[in-house]
Amino acid sequence: MKALLQRVRRASVEVEGQCVGEIEQGLLVFLGLEKEDGEEALAKLISRILAYRVFADEQGRMNKSVADIAGGVLLVSQFTLAADTKKGLRPGFSTAAEPARARQLYEFALADLSGKHPVVASGEFGADMQISLLNDGPVTFLLEA
Repeated sequence: MKALLQRVRRASVEVEGQCVGEIEQGLLVFLGLEKEDGEEALAKLISRILAYRVFADEQGRMNKSVADIAGGVLLVSQFTLAADTKKGLRPGFSTAAEPARARQLYEFALADLSGKHPVVASGEFGADMQISLLNDGPVTFLLEA
């Protein structure tokens, strides 16, 4: 599994012209789920995301987490993160979790995240989503579990 974290000043997700999720300062998290992924590893990754220090402290160093700053987390499922891009000119998706399993894992991740953090929003699994964000920095990290 892969989580692409973007530190944002704000972010939102629209589906068919309707806003389905939005946050102010915090993390936009794109989640790519692969065939071998499970709930235990996903729960650990969620905890890691919440504790990952990407926000500035009083000295300007990245020493604060999204939990420390009481920021929002916008979770968006993105199966293209699970693509095999090692060779060729077209991504392969044989490593991505099957849609039914990926939906189940995404819903688990959203529930786990909501139980651990007070400000959570989400995209819509499997939908054609339009993401708007103001990247802060830019600061972007890829976490793999």
